[in-house]
Amino acid sequence: MCFHSGCLRWVAAFLMAVLMSAPALARTTLDLDSANQPIALLDWGDAWIDATGMAKADAIATNASLPWEPTRMAAVYPLATGKALWVRFTVPPAPDAERWYLEIPYPSVNRVTLYSPDSVGQWIAQTAGDSLPVAEWPVPHRHPLLPIQVSAETPRSYLLKIENSHSYSAPLMFVSESYLSRSEQRTSLILGIYFGLAGLAVAVALLSAISLRDKAYAFYALSVALMALSQAAMTGIGGLHLWPRSAWWNDLSPMLLPVLTVGATIWFFAEAVSIAERSRRLHLGMVALSLLAILAAAAIVFVEASHRFRIMVPYVVIAISVALAIIVWAASRGDRYAMWLLLGMVPVVLGSLGPILRVAGVIPASFWTAHGMQIGIAIELPVLLVVLMLRSQQRREHNRRIQGLDRIDPATGLINGQVFRERLVRMMLRAQRLKYQSAVMLIDVVNIEQVRRDFGPRDAAELPLQVAGRLLSAAREIDGVARLSDLRFGMLIEGPLNAEDAASAGPRIVARCLMPFKNKPVEWVAQVRVAQTMVPPDRGDADTVLARLEALLAAVPADSKRAVFTIR
Repeated sequence: MCFHSGCLRWVAAFLMAVLMSAPALARTTLDLDSANQPIALLDWGDAWIDATGMAKADAIATNASLPWEPTRMAAVYPLATGKALWVRFTVPPAPDAERWYLEIPYPSVNRVTLYSPDSVGQWIAQTAGDSLPVAEWPVPHRHPLLPIQVSAETPRSYLLKIENSHSYSAPLMFVSESYLSRSEQRTSLILGIYFGLAGLAVAVALLSAISLRDKAYAFYALSVALMALSQAAMTGIGGLHLWPRSAWWNDLSPMLLPVLTVGATIWFFAEAVSIAERSRRLHLGMVALSLLAILAAAAIVFVEASHRFRIMVPYVVIAISVALAIIVWAASRGDRYAMWLLLGMVPVVLGSLGPILRVAGVIPASFWTAHGMQIGIAIELPVLLVVLMLRSQQRREHNRRIQGLDRIDPATGLINGQVFRERLVRMMLRAQRLKYQSAVMLIDVVNIEQVRRDFGPRDAAELPLQVAGRLLSAAREIDGVARLSDLRFGMLIEGPLNAEDAASAGPRIVARCLMPFKNKPVEWVAQVRVAQTMVPPDRGDADTVLARLEALLAAVPADSKRAVFTIR
């Protein structure tokens, strides 16, 4: 019994050990199946970091003592200048009907070298990356793309050396030529839409800046242009199409351009929410933070490559945080467009987290780290452009009102005394030339003190505004209504008029003003006195006519019950 019990315990322990060791021993087999692309290396390969960066391919291939570890899909390897990540893998026999490539979906990697043995055992190298002009890559592309040889009969071994100034986390993928063609068509469509939208936004902003003379549009255009160049650098479009012969700039631009973009965006936000009008000190602080981008960019140029992200990441994070705080501050003080700017900025902030965290070595490279910011910017661009258009429209309306203050009463929108006199002169000249008569009236509100006593000062202030509305409703399109003072209005009645029409005009105005107002007590009415005359008179000009009407109203006793007075 004890024997059987001991055997059972031994068998159970053995099975447990097998089960526990199974995950550690399991390795995914690389299968170049064209129906399931892209094909990730997963844990089929082995990785080792060379701390000196000096190891050679032939020495690594023959050194059995190196501490290789299985590759992992989401691994983040802590590289720096002077270090190298080595990956060894074997491509099993696979159909060789079409060409295959090793894809490294990381446009900003400094240098990748793929070694493969030839027939005599010598290692043949293929190199791509920022340290080499894109035009000299084995396959010029947005990111490194290295051809591999596939045999239907024998496996082939490879060594891959990866050098980068900061952490590396991009997956290693295998793609066929046909899949690559289809994939690039989809990617080109997405990037084409983005860069087309950015180009349109820059063109519209520049034209608006010139036509409207608004600096906010100019800063918006600069910000969008730098943003597009940053995305071109980070996606590899710049190295492939814009600067294919400049390895130095292709390596530097993904770190330098985002800093300049953020600096220009800070200045744009300062103009868009009118910080200078709200706080002079805060505006100067934002300008200083924006200009600091130039110093940060200069530092990125001269520091050692592995330290660039230590300048870029803090500046971008601090500047974006300050921009968000200032927009919230402006919104809390009544800026009608600050909240819309904040909402438009949110997708970009969220999209920028991926690239920043990837550069800092916190998360591995993925679709969102490569394209998340483009999606955010594509949402932001039209939102900010619409905000600028609404802002410009509001400012133009505001400027028109300011410019019209010398001709229009701001409280009622009626013409003022100066314009009233000019129109009276023209009406009199017109009547003389065409041989007909028109009429001019002065209307005084005479019960304002009674309304103030009975209903209060607010109702007393509202009464002249309501009278202005009644006069406008009584006037024809060709007539003119003016506010000459707080309680005096003027009306021009275009002819031809006969004596009966002119005589009935004043009583109609009085009756119109005595009608009850909506949502007001019946007693809350406007009592007015009207002085009127027909023009042109036998003698006298516009000033004489107005002086006689004013004198007529001034001579009326305060307790008079009469409402209409006419100069014959």
